[in-house]
Parts: sequence; C-alpha cells; structure tokens
Amino acid sequence: MLQNENIICVSYSTWEGPYTKSVVQLMSLLGQNNRVLYVEYPFTVKDLVYTLLGKQQAPVARMLGLKPRAIVKKTAEGAEVLNWVLPPMIPVNAIKNEKLYRILLNIDTWIYRRSLRRAIKKFNMGNPVVVNAYNPIFGEQLLGKLNEKASIYYCYDGFSKDRRGIRAWDADRCFSETADGIIVTSDFLKEQKLQANRNVIAVKNGVDFAMFNREAKKEPAPAGIRRKIGYIGSIDQRFDLETVEFAVKDLPGYDFEFIGDVRNPGVKSRLEQYPNVTFLPPVKPAEVPERLKQCDAGIIPYICNEINKNVYPLKINEYLATGVPVVLTKFAKLPEFNGQVHFAATAEEFRDAIVAATENDSKEKIKSRIGFASSNSWISRAEEFSAAIVDFCSKKRSNPTLNGNHEPNPKSIIFWTKVRDVLVINNPGFKAGVRQIAKN
Repeated sequence: MLQNENIICVSYSTWEGPYTKSVVQLMSLLGQNNRVLYVEYPFTVKDLVYTLLGKQQAPVARMLGLKPRAIVKKTAEGAEVLNWVLPPMIPVNAIKNEKLYRILLNIDTWIYRRSLRRAIKKFNMGNPVVVNAYNPIFGEQLLGKLNEKASIYYCYDGFSKDRRGIRAWDADRCFSETADGIIVTSDFLKEQKLQANRNVIAVKNGVDFAMFNREAKKEPAPAGIRRKIGYIGSIDQRFDLETVEFAVKDLPGYDFEFIGDVRNPGVKSRLEQYPNVTFLPPVKPAEVPERLKQCDAGIIPYICNEINKNVYPLKINEYLATGVPVVLTKFAKLPEFNGQVHFAATAEEFRDAIVAATENDSKEKIKSRIGFASSNSWISRAEEFSAAIVDFCSKKRSNPTLNGNHEPNPKSIIFWTKVRDVLVINNPGFKAGVRQIAKN
C-alpha cells in the first residue's frame, strides 16, 4: 500500500451521500498510511441560493468561510481524511457564449487554485499526488498549477455529450491526453482511454465485504414463499424500464422493491401502477446489507447502449457479498462474473433468469457467490489503486518532461535556441491558446 504521500483528491462528488462512492472508499483506505485532502464537489452560487431557500443542502457556512473549510472525517478503518469545501463558484455550465464561458471559467479556476494552495500551505501538503476523480474540466484547468508530483485521472464512468455536455466531454478528451496516468473502472473504458494515453490501468469497483457479509444469507427462502426482487441505487436514465416492466407484468406472484433516488420520474410513474411494485426512499450505505438480505434476487437492469458499456456496477459485488443471486442485462462485458450471475439479452431472458435465480438457489450457490465477492473487497482494490499511483509517479520521475502519452509535457516545454535565448511555451492543460514567453 502507498505510504507517506500527500494526496489531494479533486472530486466531482460529495463525501457524504445515500449511496456508496468508489472514490470515498478508496480515499478512506489510502488515508490509513497517507495524508489525504478530499476536495468536495465545487458548489456554486446557485447551490448557495437554493440552500438558503430551503430547496437544496449545501455546506453554506463552510463555503462562505463562516465555519472552517476543513473538517476531519473519521473513516470506518480508523483513518482520518481532511475534507475541504471550496468558496462558491460561478455557475458556468449553462452559459452558451464561449468567450464569456472561458472568462468565468478562468475566474472559477483562480478561486479553486487559490483555495487549494491555501490548504496545501495550511496542512503542509507540498508536492502532492493529485487524483482527479471524474472532474476533467478542473483537471485540465489545474494541471501543473499545484506543484504536483503527478496528476492522475480517476475516470470511473464514461462521458457522453448528452449526459455531461459538450464541454465536459471535450475536457475529458483533452485531460485524458495530458494526465500523467489514468485509472479506470472497466476493461471497456480502458480500451477507450488507451487511444488517448499509454498509461492506463483498470481498477474495478469493490465491496465493503465485512459490512455486507455480516448480513449474508445462509440459505435460500423455503419453497412456496412469495419472492422479493430487489434493486438498490439511483433510478436514472440508465434504467431499462421496458425490460423491468415486462418482468413485473409477467411475474405477478413476485414482489419488486426499488430503493433509491428516483432521478427518472418516468420509471416510477410507469411501474407504481402495478400492485407488486414498491418504491422506497434511499437508505444509508450501512443499511443496505440488511435490505439486500431480505431479497431473493437482486437486479441490475441497465439499458444496453454505448455509454453503459463503460459501466462496472458497484451493486454487483454488494449483491454477491450478501449471497443474493444477481440478474442483469447485458449492458457491458463482465466476463469475470460468468457462472456467478445471470445475464439477459432480452426482456424474456430477464424474466426467465429471475425465475431461475430464485427457484433454483441453494446453499452451495450462496457460498460460491460470497466467496467470489470476498476477492473483490475495497481493500484489494485500494492495493491495486496504490500500485497504479506508484507506477505513474515512477514513470513521471524517470522522465518529467513527458506526460502519460509519452509526448512532451504541455505543462512546461523548453526549447534552447541559442546559448542565451530560451523560449518557454507554457500550456497547462490547453492545446489551444499557447502562451509564449521569450527571455533575451
């Protein structure tokens, strides 16, 4: 495991939340032997106003500096992680005028950089390893501006122009080319990123095995008892409504329980009309194992499309760690799970797989699923993540003028023209708009 490093995580998500986050799990474990500063989602002035109006929950007092920006988060492993809240940013995503967008983005970058430099000085975290977690816009903007040992892009999901917008998609493409290394969560995503950067390592999602295994099933439910099919997680645009509705209608003797944040209201409005469907609000991560234990099968019904090919679902190992049979659509290539889960290519196969998974379960299958999940713990994933960081830092030390694509590092390229003349081209993350400085 990586030791005695300063790690700054530039995140796109908050530390707290109603669902498990891979970056929080990994930073918690890395915090055992390293100093970790976790930078919260960059809240904007809009978030501040909506919170004051009671429509949202943002850490307003910390954003405004009325309370300390840094607080210590105690992890389940006994480690301490510094949690840092930035000043409010200008909301720029909806701005269509490109010139105005760039001006305001530069202001946001200044705010972000200034705040982080203060944190680095305050906590003596110089020469850090910067892990950018799915936040490529600021990854591109901050590249080379924090005196970092290495800038690593942790890309745990794919990007599409429709989902995050053309600017985030373009920033992802550019930052992928200039980062010192990329860590991804699926083999498909690795193949994609290798087209932009030679330093790409896949570290797949894991499971808090100890927490989930405490509530593991010992044996399947007796025959004749009404079966419960569970789904726990966000219900968003990835959700395959047509496939699930087909199963719900065709299996009136099965109960379907959906627990989580409904971000696609069309799913709830369509399914809640069926008497065998129940929707429940999100629960805390620590409560998930007990809920899963009550299920006879867990489902992961994602739509089969290009963006979902990138996904390695967090749920899959969580379901398995509790011994629950898993039925999922063939939205991604997950060959390592062959023989442990039920894949379905059609709605009919999905329905049939639910029946087969629940009616043919056994103690031996439960034990096999649990044993398989134990090898996919977050502890083992943190070891892989640490090894990737060490590898990228080693390559950076051996040739600091090259980025992860083995090309001249855009952060600082020096051309010697004469003995006394030096031309420095400084381009921190941008390929366009190169700033040239000549020293005579």
